[in-house]
Amino acid sequence: MIDLSWIFTGKSTRSSGTSSASQSKMAETLAHGSVSVKDLVAPSFVEVDFNHLKIDDRYYRTLYVVGYPRYVSANWLYSLITYDHPLYVSMYIYPTESKNVLDDLKRKIAEMEATIEGDMKAGRVVDPTVQVALDDALSLQAELAKGSERFFQFGLYITIPADNLEELNRVTKEVDSVLSSLLIVARQATLEMEEGFKSTLPLFYDRLSVWRNMDTTSLATTFPFATASLTKNEGILYGINEHDGSLIIFDRFTLENANSVILGKSGGGKSFLVKLETLRLLMMGVDVIILDPENEYQKLSQSMGGEYVVFSTTSQYKINPFELNTEGATADELSNKILDLHSLMKVIMGDLTPSQDALLDRSLVLTYKQKGITNDPESFKNEPPLLEDLYKVFMGMETPEARELADRLEKFVQGSAAGIFNQKSNFDIKNPFTVFGIRDLEENLRPVAMYIVLDYIWNRVRRDPKKRVLIVDEAWYLIKQKDSGAYLHSFAKRARKYHLGLTTITQDVEDFLATDEGKAIITNSSLQIILKQSTAAVELIAKTFFLTGGEKHFLLSAGIGEGLFFAGHSHVGFRVIASEEEKTLIE
Repeated sequence: MIDLSWIFTGKSTRSSGTSSASQSKMAETLAHGSVSVKDLVAPSFVEVDFNHLKIDDRYYRTLYVVGYPRYVSANWLYSLITYDHPLYVSMYIYPTESKNVLDDLKRKIAEMEATIEGDMKAGRVVDPTVQVALDDALSLQAELAKGSERFFQFGLYITIPADNLEELNRVTKEVDSVLSSLLIVARQATLEMEEGFKSTLPLFYDRLSVWRNMDTTSLATTFPFATASLTKNEGILYGINEHDGSLIIFDRFTLENANSVILGKSGGGKSFLVKLETLRLLMMGVDVIILDPENEYQKLSQSMGGEYVVFSTTSQYKINPFELNTEGATADELSNKILDLHSLMKVIMGDLTPSQDALLDRSLVLTYKQKGITNDPESFKNEPPLLEDLYKVFMGMETPEARELADRLEKFVQGSAAGIFNQKSNFDIKNPFTVFGIRDLEENLRPVAMYIVLDYIWNRVRRDPKKRVLIVDEAWYLIKQKDSGAYLHSFAKRARKYHLGLTTITQDVEDFLATDEGKAIITNSSLQIILKQSTAAVELIAKTFFLTGGEKHFLLSAGIGEGLFFAGHSHVGFRVIASEEEKTLIE
């Protein structure tokens, strides 16, 4: 074993035990009653193996980089810097004399030109790697001669800490895989683990001396500072970047899709953020539609001149879920509507057996047929059926199975919920800011109302594609039922084709992420905002979003309106900010 007394003086031991000299020195120190700083910070023992170090109860392994990719972009070490495990990364940069480099380049250029000329005279095919190296050398020679580039020696070392040897081996393989994906070749500092560990301490103590020639431009791309900013030239202001104090200005419509998901515990600032985004989107000419289960957006709608549509048993607003899209409809419009109604009926009636599902399908076809509506698009202009027409079809079949389905529908046709969904539609979205409020409905009717409103909005969006944002608050109402959750997921996947951005908000993070539909909605959202989280939910969120330990701690300790802002592959900590005028409108 190798002595590390250069920093661990007083307590450094070998695997065979403390040496007699160290014991004598320690006894002498104690006898004089003085303890140095080194004595206080030194570990109990250090054990050096050929491919790892063990210091107290922690294991360490150092990798050094020997191969780099030919082409790199800015911030190409991002995936290494953000890896979800503590890593000690050291970069050593040594400037060199340009004159010496030019002399070396001149000699290498002459060698490569001679090699190429010899191959050509011998009738052999020129080695393409030599030709590429020659081109690079000539280009670098010109830049150095002009003074626009300087030359450096660059060393990159990575030390991996772990709690046990199994974890160390696992993380080493993962880090090596990350480096390989960047076309970086790394090697373990076998038999030089002590030198490797010292080289990654913040002491500028390079004991490995494994260097690579780099010019100024290439060297500049290694610094992992570019991801701290999400400022764009267009879009709306979301908040302040907690890392560097810059503004987060972003246009969600520039991403792969304009969908977003907002997760946060109650009181974390979700509603304030959504209202703030709504105000700013309206200023940018984007229409906003909100599905509001708690009537939180009523005052904002009134302040902004929007339209607030209340659904209740006594409300004047009605939506018929059986309505068809008649503008530019194709022959499969009826088939798609029947499939949507299948899901709606399962939300209304609960789970169905295969035979009941088949009976429902026949009944829906017959219900439309009685109104003269077939697969012919011209027939779509006929008056659509109502929910009571389907109820009558069930009653007319006079079978126990049909009677059971009719009984499940009776509440919505002749019972307490008869005045809500069994009427002709008398409403159309015309205001750029429209809010659908369903708080006055009883708890078990809200998923039904949310489904019907979503279907109505979808038909409207398809008829008139334009930049819109649909906000679904308390989305767990829909996610907790498989059919309505699947419909919301389908909504998220198809929204991009019609310039629609779906914003999904929930405070019941565990319930949302526990379903396949909830996870799929997050996957189909390019913009993700995670606000303050509870201890119970943060582990699940960390696993879903691959958060680091520091990011998990940040979400637990975050204040109101603070959290993580994910946009595509980049994410930063942020804090929501608003002007006094905006606060007045919102609050």
